[in-house]
Amino acid sequence: MVDFSRLAYVDLETTGGKPTRDSITEIAIVQTLDGVIIDKWQSLVCPDTYIPLMIQKLTGITPEMVADAPTIDELIPTILELFEGHVVVAHNARFDVSFLRNAFKQNGVEFKYPIVCTVKLSRKMYPQFKVHNLDSIIKRFDLTCEARHRAMGDAAALPQLVSRMVDDFNEENVFAAMQLQQKLSSIPPHLNPELFDNMPNEPGVYLFYGESGDLLYVGKSVKIRARVISHFSSDHRHDREMRMAQQVHNIEWIVTAGEFSALILESELVKSRSPLFNRQLRKQKTLFTLYWENDLKENISAPKIIDINSLSTQSKKASLKNTYGLYKGRRGANESLRKLKDDHNLCAIQLGLEKGKGPCFAYQLKKCKGVCCGKENPLIYQMRMQQALAPIKLKGWPYQGAIGIKEYNEESDISCIHIISHWLYLGNVSDESELESFDFDTTVKLDTDFYKICISQLQKNHTLITLE
Repeated sequence: MVDFSRLAYVDLETTGGKPTRDSITEIAIVQTLDGVIIDKWQSLVCPDTYIPLMIQKLTGITPEMVADAPTIDELIPTILELFEGHVVVAHNARFDVSFLRNAFKQNGVEFKYPIVCTVKLSRKMYPQFKVHNLDSIIKRFDLTCEARHRAMGDAAALPQLVSRMVDDFNEENVFAAMQLQQKLSSIPPHLNPELFDNMPNEPGVYLFYGESGDLLYVGKSVKIRARVISHFSSDHRHDREMRMAQQVHNIEWIVTAGEFSALILESELVKSRSPLFNRQLRKQKTLFTLYWENDLKENISAPKIIDINSLSTQSKKASLKNTYGLYKGRRGANESLRKLKDDHNLCAIQLGLEKGKGPCFAYQLKKCKGVCCGKENPLIYQMRMQQALAPIKLKGWPYQGAIGIKEYNEESDISCIHIISHWLYLGNVSDESELESFDFDTTVKLDTDFYKICISQLQKNHTLITLE
């Protein structure tokens, strides 16, 4: 059980909002024992970086003020002494603690103190109020703040807030709310902890929403609750996670029949709704591939960059054996060819990257073995080409026709059969009895993400149903 009789209230001013990029410009710590202030300490901090004008106007801290101030590295021994034996308290503690964790880590020190966030505490004790930022709280409870947006001014307001809570709800209930935060310490302040009580630890997808209801992120997991919580435990190490955690106000989830179902649903939702923080799985209009018919003849054919969907569904099984790589555009395919040329001493002319007859430019640099000018046997060149392309070769469809991959979530009693043919996702049914009436859509286009998902999932021990 954490001892909440000794609290160390902390506030930081910084050059910006990213703990892995921005720096601390001021720090203040107020120590209390049984609710009584026993010590105050503050210091400007030299950030070793420029302070943006907007931040200067907000805090009043200028480059001249911090020019001769100690660095955060120099102040860490003092901070450690003030934190020792105390619970660290901050308003939106995720922000302040993230900066301190980074500073500690750079100096080989682990941040190991219990943490209380007064934003979360205020939400817990005063759920009737919608807004819990420091300006609103100071005004609401008529707290004293001698200098807003300065470290000591903000830090000194926090013991007043906790004292008000003790007056309203008694010390035992306030400490109980602080103790609850230790169990849910990683949950962002804008989220209701009760949300996690109902969150299942089953396969499915989860959706993060911002304050105005805009979709921020879609993810998937075989254990939704554990994965969601993990998002909020590493924000001090990743700016993206930090920004996302600060913006999340609500979470929804959809339980699925299994991991395969979750992967497909995640991909569909990202493509259809374009969440702000999802960078992968975005919808692509066209996919390109390298098409090369290698029949080991004297006449060498150059790889062609083609639209993968120009291959008919009926011929995909046969033609995929001649396709290499999937690319979002022709530029990516060309870059792949150039890399193959450089890595394997291939001929730019034979790859279609250079026009003309006779020695290619790479041969003059001794980076081509001379198939372009009769110095290398064409059959040997084609064998080398085949070996170079092998790692990016697309797999042919290993079945005679369509198959169904069946998943069942016993805990939620959800069943799903996914219907696939030649790496194309045709849809799903919930029961085998629906398969006979399933309408096969032959207009579906190949999707890079589904191709990769399917390749990986077919290596697992799924229940397969042959449909054709």
